[in-house]
Amino acid sequence: MPQTYDSFASFYDRAFAPLEHYYLDRLRRRVLSALPANGRILEIGAGTGVNFKFYPNCRHAVASEISRQMIEIARPKAHQIDLIQTDAQTLPFPADHFDAVFATLVFCSVPDPARGFAEIRRVLKPGGQLILIEHVRPDGLLGYAFDALNVLTTAIIDDHFNRRTAASVADAGFEGIEVEKRLAGILNIITAQK
Repeated sequence: MPQTYDSFASFYDRAFAPLEHYYLDRLRRRVLSALPANGRILEIGAGTGVNFKFYPNCRHAVASEISRQMIEIARPKAHQIDLIQTDAQTLPFPADHFDAVFATLVFCSVPDPARGFAEIRRVLKPGGQLILIEHVRPDGLLGYAFDALNVLTTAIIDDHFNRRTAASVADAGFEGIEVEKRLAGILNIITAQK
């Protein structure tokens, strides 16, 4: 899977620029403003570093990413942020270490979300915060369209369009789960605590 993201790293920012400009940038700013200041934070799937400008002042910030090419593009933006190449399923951090873990548009491409959320739960401190912005399978007829679309997206770019991410978070043992649905339920803001 790293090869998939390596292959489109060079044009990723350009491809998403209109969506970032008209919608995602403001959403990222609002949602990530809930990250704790002066704590330890971990981003899963940092990509090219589009979230870096929204990080709070913190004691220690770590951004993980599976793609080496994405990391190279993110590196110039990573002021006082440690960049680490790893995937969500095998986090090289001690247990109970981070005050918050977050991801934006990542768990659609994690091969085993259950394993990823178990790892996040392991590295979060008791009471630590999980924050996600994820595209998911919406309810109703639109959900069936996403099921059909999923056949193509998983084959082409390893992207699962019909995941039920909030259910995966609950199954991993997180508590206080809140889901804010956007864009007819296609986009979910999910928050939870360990």
